[in-house]
Amino acid sequence: MCPTSNGSGPELEKFPDAPPSISVTAAEEVPDAGLRSLDHYKRKLPTWRYKSRQRLLPLIRWETPYLAWMQDKMRSPALDSYFAITANLGTHTFFMVVLPILFWCGHTSLGRGMVHILATGVFLTGFLKDMFSLPRPLSPPLHRITMSGSAALEYGFPSTHSANAVSVAVYALFTIHSPDCQLSANTKMLLEVVSYSYAFSIILGRLYCGMHGFLDVIIGSILGALISVIECVYGSHIDKFLYSSSWLAPATVAIVIIALIRVHPEPADDCPCFDDSVAFAAVMIGVELGGWHYAVGNWAWDVPVPATVPFDLEHMGWPIVVARVVVGVLVIFVWREVMKPTLLKCLPHLFRVIEKSGLILPRKFFMPASEYKKIPSRLKVDNVMPSVSDLPGLLDSIRHPGRGRAVSVGPQSAADAYETLAYREKRRRDSLTSSSGDFEVGRVGPRSLSSPPKDYFSSLPKSDDKDGFVSQVSGISATLGAIGHENLPTPAQSRLGTYEQMMGQGQVLITPATPPESADGSKLEDKSELMDQNELEEKEMFLRLEKPRVRYDVEVVTKLVVYTGIAWLAVEINPMIFEIIGLGMGQEFKPIH
Repeated sequence: MCPTSNGSGPELEKFPDAPPSISVTAAEEVPDAGLRSLDHYKRKLPTWRYKSRQRLLPLIRWETPYLAWMQDKMRSPALDSYFAITANLGTHTFFMVVLPILFWCGHTSLGRGMVHILATGVFLTGFLKDMFSLPRPLSPPLHRITMSGSAALEYGFPSTHSANAVSVAVYALFTIHSPDCQLSANTKMLLEVVSYSYAFSIILGRLYCGMHGFLDVIIGSILGALISVIECVYGSHIDKFLYSSSWLAPATVAIVIIALIRVHPEPADDCPCFDDSVAFAAVMIGVELGGWHYAVGNWAWDVPVPATVPFDLEHMGWPIVVARVVVGVLVIFVWREVMKPTLLKCLPHLFRVIEKSGLILPRKFFMPASEYKKIPSRLKVDNVMPSVSDLPGLLDSIRHPGRGRAVSVGPQSAADAYETLAYREKRRRDSLTSSSGDFEVGRVGPRSLSSPPKDYFSSLPKSDDKDGFVSQVSGISATLGAIGHENLPTPAQSRLGTYEQMMGQGQVLITPATPPESADGSKLEDKSELMDQNELEEKEMFLRLEKPRVRYDVEVVTKLVVYTGIAWLAVEINPMIFEIIGLGMGQEFKPIH
């Protein structure tokens, strides 16, 4: 069953061979007519960013048919569920839940290192995503398999999942083989296999699920590896300097991070990458400020690293450990549930006063405080950490993991729609340019381009692509055309050609007008009618996109405060609460310095 409109995103697809359909809700704004897709990024991006994007875009288009071929060869219901579920192991939510537990269980060095590499990876990949504004590989021909509705709204290059997975795997391998590691040889071998398998599974899953291309995961993996290497080589020296310095050191780190948030590139489309970058940047600030303050007090151990949370499993026992985790998570949820609505209610008044003085630096796609009166009370500000109201759905997805998996075909974001329309127009122009006298203009005009094949995973009809001139965009069809009549294309080449034909074929309900006939009966291309049709197709495409939520200017500061507080609670406040309520080491275990 193809995805149908339900106002909330794609539905589960049960029959992958069905024609493509798009989950639809009316968009709040429809771009003006006139094929804005063709020069949208040229108008929205600075020249140097636009030129960089144009250099990389052909690579993404070229690899898409190969990704579709790989996905078609591997698809099965079991793998769909496996890769959709395991993708959660590379999400921000997973790490935000796991990282505090590392601190509470005495693994402060490991927890701090993980925060450094993950926060840097999320921020850097989000920075590059918004800078280049490159789309994900086109759907169709790819089917997108996901359990997260917001993931498809982001740009594709580079892959944050791949950066996270590789950085964690590399960091784990460094830790396993460090001289300080006291694990047995068999345990080290097991953890090494788990690390390699984890990274490989996440990377392959991003390709299998149609969410990323080869370029996305390669660059993301390289960034993740480099970040972990830098942390493993220089991290301990940086921490030693920070925790032996005055309060100016962590304060300087916080100021630098806030400055980086301010210079984060403006995206060409409404992309949520910036939200995730802000959340993890705030976590880094909280860990550094809270860790430094915890280290200079009388609650923490300085062994093996400064600001170590007192912990001994033999002395405390598993019931105490479980109770610590439960209490710690509850404190974090209470903080989030209290501070978020409080800030969203109070900050708009302050922002309006500042805005009148002209000191506010507005950011695109965020509504300024002067344009709204109040913010909805149950606004879902982010997807990084679930709220209390999200817990029932989260628990249900854990009990029934396959139920939340959705398979969709067709544009899901503005970036998808612009790329679909731009590729469709490029195909039309290239076909007109490369066509010989054997092809009449009407045949390669908008009708053949906007009407998807009946069966997306069948070979080309015998009457089409006879001479290999159709779909000369990515280079594959050009190869088929060069083969000639004597050397027919192989089945694999024909299949790749079919996938390429499907690119830019998102389902459009408007039927193109038939080109008028001249006096001698031949078909002529009426440019005015063609333009009208293109305008209709573009409007139709954007009307079918899922409506992005309104984002408010105060959300950035809200995220900074809330997630800085969450990190501070994790590294200092909660460990102090554990000692006060009897879930700590007790008075007989004095702080070790």
